[in-house]
Amino acid sequence: MPGLSVLIPVFNWNVTELVDALIAQQPNWDGPLEILLFDDGSREEFRVLNRPLAARPGVRYHELARNVGRAAIRNQLATAAQHEWLLLLDNDSLLPDPRFLARYAAARHLAAVLIGGTCYEAAPPADPALRLRWQYGRAREARPAAARQAAPYHQLTINNALLRADVFRRFPLDEALTGYGHEDTRFGEALAAARMPIRHLDNPVLHAGLEPAHVFLRKSAQAVRNLARMYRATARADGSRLLQTAGRLRRLGLAPAARVALGAAAPALRRQLLGPAPRLRLFDLLRLHWLLRELA
Repeated sequence: MPGLSVLIPVFNWNVTELVDALIAQQPNWDGPLEILLFDDGSREEFRVLNRPLAARPGVRYHELARNVGRAAIRNQLATAAQHEWLLLLDNDSLLPDPRFLARYAAARHLAAVLIGGTCYEAAPPADPALRLRWQYGRAREARPAAARQAAPYHQLTINNALLRADVFRRFPLDEALTGYGHEDTRFGEALAAARMPIRHLDNPVLHAGLEPAHVFLRKSAQAVRNLARMYRATARADGSRLLQTAGRLRRLGLAPAARVALGAAAPALRRQLLGPAPRLRLFDLLRLHWLLRELA
């Protein structure tokens, strides 16, 4: 029977609940299963919480001396994996029900790459600082499989992806993209160029780790820098509405004026997004400001 290696990069998060849920579901995968936890330079308080997981059956826990980044840590996990199938999970994911692994096991025959999706709690978080990340996730990330399958390579996320190990090793994540964001975009482009079949499923994980708005904005700015770097390298904008909007402004000769206007509005946009009722349209405008500045 094909084995499964669950790859979880750990950074400043207690993964005990996720690991215990995976172990409980192990009988639903008809083959051997291992869980690899590589700590990517977490603070000691989190390492103390996660070290005991090394004693759980089938768990391998390893601490890196320094943080190597989102792409490099996942490539290292894939290199260390022993089994035919890899399941990539972010450390702040939770399994919403006991049939998560069973659904993946039943769908293995459909494609070499399966994307399960992400879901969010239905009720908004009580902490206003978390509402921007929750609202963005609910509106932009929690999409049904049928909608994602309409543009399979552009809707790909490396969180909650089940794929054959040989596919991942053929298309490792681009470690030149440092910081936060768009490792999955580049991965999707590589799979699209190779015409690798992808199947999207309704098998989501729950995103439990909502960042405060100021952290999410900082990480989003990093993601825009990576997006601009990718565009400068490939001149492709087909998978990004943000790049397409910036491209239209540049073709019409409106980019300089838009850059000035959005730069003047940026402080007010940021204040609104840090407040208790953030508006995603304003978040899009702030991201467009960042992108136009990067491409100037």
